[in-house]
Amino acid sequence: MSLDNKTAAVEMRNITKRFGPVLANDRVWLDIYRGEILALLGENGSGKTTLMNMLSGIYFPDEGSISIDGKEVVIRSPKDAFDLGIGMIHQHFKLVDVLTAAENIVLGLDGKLDLKAASKKIREICDAYGFEVDPDQKIYDMSVSQKQTVEIVKVLYRGADILILDEPTAVLTPQETDRLFAVLRNMRDAGKAIVIITHKMHEVESLSDRVAILRHGQFIGDMPTRKTNAQEMTNMMVGHAVKLNIDRPEPVNPKKRIEVRDLTVRSIDGILKLDNVSFDAFSGEILGIAGISGCGQKELLEAIAGLQPVEGGSITYIEDDGSREELIGKDPLSIAEMGVSLSFVPEDRLGMGLVGNMDLADNMMLRSFRKGHSLFTDRRTPKELAEAVVQDLEVSTPGISTPVRRLSGGNVQKVLVGREISSAPTVLLTAYAVRGLDINSSYTIYDLINKQKAEGVAVIYVGEDLDVLLELADRILVLCGGKVSGIVPGCGASKRDVGLMMTKLGGKLDE
Repeated sequence: MSLDNKTAAVEMRNITKRFGPVLANDRVWLDIYRGEILALLGENGSGKTTLMNMLSGIYFPDEGSISIDGKEVVIRSPKDAFDLGIGMIHQHFKLVDVLTAAENIVLGLDGKLDLKAASKKIREICDAYGFEVDPDQKIYDMSVSQKQTVEIVKVLYRGADILILDEPTAVLTPQETDRLFAVLRNMRDAGKAIVIITHKMHEVESLSDRVAILRHGQFIGDMPTRKTNAQEMTNMMVGHAVKLNIDRPEPVNPKKRIEVRDLTVRSIDGILKLDNVSFDAFSGEILGIAGISGCGQKELLEAIAGLQPVEGGSITYIEDDGSREELIGKDPLSIAEMGVSLSFVPEDRLGMGLVGNMDLADNMMLRSFRKGHSLFTDRRTPKELAEAVVQDLEVSTPGISTPVRRLSGGNVQKVLVGREISSAPTVLLTAYAVRGLDINSSYTIYDLINKQKAEGVAVIYVGEDLDVLLELADRILVLCGGKVSGIVPGCGASKRDVGLMMTKLGGKLDE
C-alpha cells in the first residue's frame, strides 16, 4: 500500500472498534497520502464512517495505532485531530444559522476575536483554492453548497491539510458537484490529503486517484482508480457480482391516477414552498421529482398524503372507473378510509416514518391496527410481515423484537420502505428512498419500486441522484424555487440540462 514509495501522511494499523457485540472495524490497515484523493468505499455498516471518526477524534480505537507523518499519535478528541492537521466535513452540517460565515469559521477558537482579520484570511483561502464565500453572509441565507463550502473553509482555516468528506455531494446539483470537484482537485494539487466517503461510483471514477474498500469492517484492498472500474469496485464491496444497470420496464396501460392543478403551499412561517404546481401521475409509471434540497419536494409529497396544509389548487385522485375524489381538505386517515392507499416514505425516517422505541413488528402494526374487527390486536400478521421484510431486504438486526432506533440508518430505511410497499398501495410516494443505502441495498429498493410499477402502482419518486433518476424514472418533473421548471422524459434527457433547470439557468421545457 505505497504511493511511489512516499511516506504516508496517515498510517492506520490494526484499527479495531467494537460497539458492544458489534465489531465495526476489524484490524484495518489504511494509508492516506498527501497530493491524492482517496475514495473510501463499502456497504452500509462496513465501517467507513467509524474508521474516519476515529481519525477525526470522535471515537477512540479499542486496538491498533495511528501515525501522522511517520510518528505515532493519540487522538482522543476533535481538537487533538485539528492540532494534527486533520479535519472532517460531515454529511450533516454543524453551523449556526444566525451567525455569518466568518463567525461560524472562528467559533470556538482560542484567542482574541478579530473578525476583520478572520475575513481577510478567509478570502485568502478562497482565492487559493477557488472557493466562493462571502464572510459576512448569514448561514440562513446560503444554499446547501454554500454551507458546505463554509464547512470546508472552516477546517482549512484551522490548519487542516488532511481532509475527510462524508458523502459530500448528497444534496448538490451536477453543476455544484463539478465546482466542488474542481476545488478538491486544486486542494490535492496543493498537497492536501483528501478522503471522500461516497456511494456514487461515477464520482469515484471521475474524482479519486485511489480507492480503498471495506467489507464487514475489514480492509479488502486498495488500488489506483485508473486500474479498476465501477463493476469491479462494487463486486469487492459486496463480495459477489452486482448488476449495475437499473431496469426500466415500459409502462403498461397507464391511467391517470393523480391530477395536481395550481397547487400552492406555504410553510408555517409564511414562506412560499410550492407556487402553482401542476402535473399528472399515471398508474404503472415512475414520475421522478428533481430539485435542489428545499425546493418544495417534501411539501409536495406531504400535500398529496394529506399531511400538509394547502393554500390553493387541487389534488384529485382518480379511480380505475374514472370517478374522481378531491384530496385537499381530507386528513391522512380520511384519505385511507375512503379507499385511497397513499403510502408515504418520508425523508425523516425516525421522526415521521417509524417509532424508534418500538420493535420491528410493532412498527409494522402501525399500518394495520385500525383494520382489526375485534377487541384484540392482531400481532401475528405484523410479526410475519416483519420477518419477511428482514429476510427479503436483508435487514441487519438481532431479531424483530429489536427497537428500530438500534438499527443503522440504512437498515431503518429498509424497514420503512418494506412496510410501505407491503400495504399494496395504488400510489407510492417516496422521498429519498435510498438515502444512506449502499449500492447493493439501493438496487434492491429500485427492484422493489419497479415491481410496484409493474403491478400498476403510480410511483412518485423524489431522488437526489440525477444519474439514478434518469435511469429509473419514466418522466422527471423538475422543481426550482417551488415552481415547475419543466417535465422531461427520463430516457434520453440530459443530466446537464436537468441540472440547469434545477438552478433557474435552463428554460422551461414542456412535455
